[in-house]
Amino acid sequence: MDIGFIGLGKMGFPMARRLIEAKHQLVVFDTRKEAADRLVAMGAAAASSPKEVADRVESVMASLPSLQASLEVATGNGGVIEGSRVKRFVDLSTVGSHMAVRIHDLLKKRDIVQIDSPVSGGVAGAEKGTLAVMVSGPKADAEAVRPALEIIGKVFFIGDKPGSAQTMKLANNFLSAAAVVATSEAVVMGVKSGLDPNVMIEVINAGSGMNTASRDKFPRAILPRSFDFGFTTGLMVKDVRLCLEEMKSLGLSMEVAEAVGRLWEVVIRDMGAESDFTTAIKPIEKAAGVVVGGAREAATRPNNH
Repeated sequence: MDIGFIGLGKMGFPMARRLIEAKHQLVVFDTRKEAADRLVAMGAAAASSPKEVADRVESVMASLPSLQASLEVATGNGGVIEGSRVKRFVDLSTVGSHMAVRIHDLLKKRDIVQIDSPVSGGVAGAEKGTLAVMVSGPKADAEAVRPALEIIGKVFFIGDKPGSAQTMKLANNFLSAAAVVATSEAVVMGVKSGLDPNVMIEVINAGSGMNTASRDKFPRAILPRSFDFGFTTGLMVKDVRLCLEEMKSLGLSMEVAEAVGRLWEVVIRDMGAESDFTTAIKPIEKAAGVVVGGAREAATRPNNH
């Protein structure tokens, strides 16, 4: 299949690479030429703009970091909307349902189908092709791109309503965000009282408290204090804010979500948007005067940083 791929960052690059390895013909574009050049060396063709990608293929995928980037790539000057050959725009980004509907409505005027297809599973999932791929849009068009999407992960058809897959993604990422800060608070409590955080995580993972933070983030990036899980605080806060907006627009009560949102606003204020999202534990540690993980003897040392 001839596929366009725009946005070759931490998530986009491994997804595009897997498509090339699966013998799909890719036309790629990124604002950073070196990212595109690496894929050209693997067999992709480079384009000079989103419009040029959309001039050359019927299906264009995009993996972009912000709502504005998705809107501009899809519908801006020199964007996919101006392409002469494109039939469908597959947005792998997380933009929320309102932006997805906005992009859908603008593309529809040019008879371009919006396939909303946010993904979950992080950089590791993108590398291995094990992402959860949530898809909403016209069923026939979703089926047309399914063989390519199955290269990057497990495909779930959410529905044909524009933005439905975004709502699903935000629900998922809210739970992921909640797991990180809730597990951080639980482990900091234990360490403050003298428990070994390594043993705590083993017990939690064998018991009813097990979650994605205790199973994946703590062993890999928090207990070793490498804080290199591969997803930024800025992106997580973007997703949490989008989820809160979605809940408000539906008139929902959301006490837990608002508390999670407040915690993540502290994290981005203290750690910065470019920090790894596993650093969410640091403000919680600082307030408690403990450090979790690292050398065993450091587990209860006050945090003087």
